[in-house]
Amino acid sequence: MIGTLVNVITVAIGSSVGLILRDKLPQPLIKAVFSALGLFTILIGIKTAFDTSDLFSVVISLVIGAVIGQALRLEERLTATIDKLKTKQNPSSKNNDRFAEGLVTAFILFCVGAMTFIGCLNEGLKGDRSTILTKAIMDLFSSVALASAFGRGVLFSIIPLLLYQGGLTLGAQWLAPFLTTEIQAVILGCGGILLIGLGLNILEVTKLKIINLAPSLLLAPLFATYIPKLMDVTNGLFDSLL
Repeated sequence: MIGTLVNVITVAIGSSVGLILRDKLPQPLIKAVFSALGLFTILIGIKTAFDTSDLFSVVISLVIGAVIGQALRLEERLTATIDKLKTKQNPSSKNNDRFAEGLVTAFILFCVGAMTFIGCLNEGLKGDRSTILTKAIMDLFSSVALASAFGRGVLFSIIPLLLYQGGLTLGAQWLAPFLTTEIQAVILGCGGILLIGLGLNILEVTKLKIINLAPSLLLAPLFATYIPKLMDVTNGLFDSLL
């Protein structure tokens, strides 16, 4: 998982630079960079989301995932937990340090996308690090902009980044037999929609609770496997009636 370790280092460096420059950069410049980052996130999301033909499975996964996430209040609970840990670590922390929002935004941006998914699988299965290292360079610049706007939470996103990407890379050989092309497409389709929502949040167009949609990524393999089979059975019954 050398690629993931390099990615963690680039995010740590970029976040540190962003924190150092945070009080020195003019707000109009930060806002301009942030606007570019938001638009770029939407572009990645669109490219990722519409790379699948099984849109029905994507929609079902998102809708049911949203219901589950909202019922469990995932975003509220996660934000409260992160803020609580931050307060325990540093009771005198500044209120304008959007710690939880920065950590969650950075983690979703860095970890939900085709480059993360394919890059980790390629490294784990083939030892090919080209995709994940390209992503690491992109995350270097993104983390500077994010840390300058959100604060220390972006730096702390390296912890879930390491766990997620490292786990995906190390578990690639075990996961590969289950991750058919169709299942990967639906997972990435859901991930692309999450990235579009995240981009809109970064641009402050919306305030979507993206974490509440995260269960869709876990439901995607289930629906991608069984919905096409169910539709084939339904079509067969319909044809027989005709």
